[in-house]
Amino acid sequence: MCAVPVGAEHQHVVALENRSLLCSCRACWLLFTDDGARLRYRAVPERYLTFDGPPLDARAWDELEIPVGLAFLFRNSAQERVVAFYPGPAGATESELPLAAWTALLTARPELATVRPDVEALLVRRTADGGGAGAASCHLVPIDACYELVGRLRAVWRGFDGGQEAHAAMDSFFARIDARARPADARPATAPTAAEDVS
Repeated sequence: MCAVPVGAEHQHVVALENRSLLCSCRACWLLFTDDGARLRYRAVPERYLTFDGPPLDARAWDELEIPVGLAFLFRNSAQERVVAFYPGPAGATESELPLAAWTALLTARPELATVRPDVEALLVRRTADGGGAGAASCHLVPIDACYELVGRLRAVWRGFDGGQEAHAAMDSFFARIDARARPADARPATAPTAAEDVS
């Protein structure tokens, strides 16, 4: 965004008009941290949260109509709706998200509403447990982390379900998320602060 070089570890901002991620130095990133400002760009926070208890049972998952066991959901402010994407060999694919199912989920688990529009997502994963239903996990993560996962999986995807290497990449990614995340609470979303996002 400016002439300042950025290293391997750097922040991102979302260009709201075309939904693209841009690399940013720390100074430029801080210019776009006000969620209430009408700006073309919005800073991607570095907040990772995990939710206690199973946020999605088998019925809730089925009602969301997500065809695979991994997806990320976020609010697209330009479209004024929550959208869901899942990874695959072609990258991120959108899944139609029934509004009634999403509303019911938020009613049952209001803490899921802490996600900030455009820049954070709920990353949900269902793993098989041998009984068919599987267990679901849910994390709040920066939107750039979701696309990092999509890129990793696309690079190693083989066959119908991704193959062994893709599943190993998912396990490694979620282990890193689990190590970084802190417990969530039911507070509403607030604008990111430099102190919060350095963690």
